[in-house]
Amino acid sequence: MRSGGTLDLVRLLVVEDEARLAAALQRGLQAEGFAVDVAPTGPAGLDAARGGGYDAMILDVMLPGLSGYEVVRRLRAEEHWIPVLMLSAKDGEYDQADGLDCGADDYLTKPFSYVVLLARLRALLRRGAPERPTVLAVGDLRLDPARRRVTRADVEVALTAREFALLDYLMRRPGEVVSKTELLDHVWDASVETAPNAVEVYVGYLRRKIGRERLETVRGAGYRLAT
Repeated sequence: MRSGGTLDLVRLLVVEDEARLAAALQRGLQAEGFAVDVAPTGPAGLDAARGGGYDAMILDVMLPGLSGYEVVRRLRAEEHWIPVLMLSAKDGEYDQADGLDCGADDYLTKPFSYVVLLARLRALLRRGAPERPTVLAVGDLRLDPARRRVTRADVEVALTAREFALLDYLMRRPGEVVSKTELLDHVWDASVETAPNAVEVYVGYLRRKIGRERLETVRGAGYRLAT
């Protein structure tokens, strides 16, 4: 990381059909030290992402040939785990949930602040793209990242996008104590100030759905998903 917080030697793929916006993003991100390629259609973006070598992708929703939703859905089904920041003029909560449910890692609505876009992009790059197993399993809990589906003793559990992200993170660290700070950094939006008690609230929601005994509070340290 260079002085001033910019990243070196990071390859980004921008999939955007609006030529002026694509060019502006490419110029701005290159000025920050990123290597940036642009694809103008859904199929071109999908082919480029499949080729690998990119550290993250900025993906528009409304694209010629193939929607951004379908691009990321196909990548996840093929177990390509490139971090995806989705862009869309649709700003409803259900639109954002659709983007996250199909496999995007973050969702930003247009028009957007370039400063916020950079902050969210850096957050995705810090998390990286760890290998994601097809299905996570802890006891009788099963979580399918690609299908955004959770079951408990083979019964489907309906979770919000935030609850799903929280459980996903905890299920990747079964038996480990995870602090509130770590959960805020990895599950919540890094560019938005979030009170620590938000973690407590969502842990409470999650306990009611998966069973209180499964998610333990370790006083003064954080939370642990029981194995």
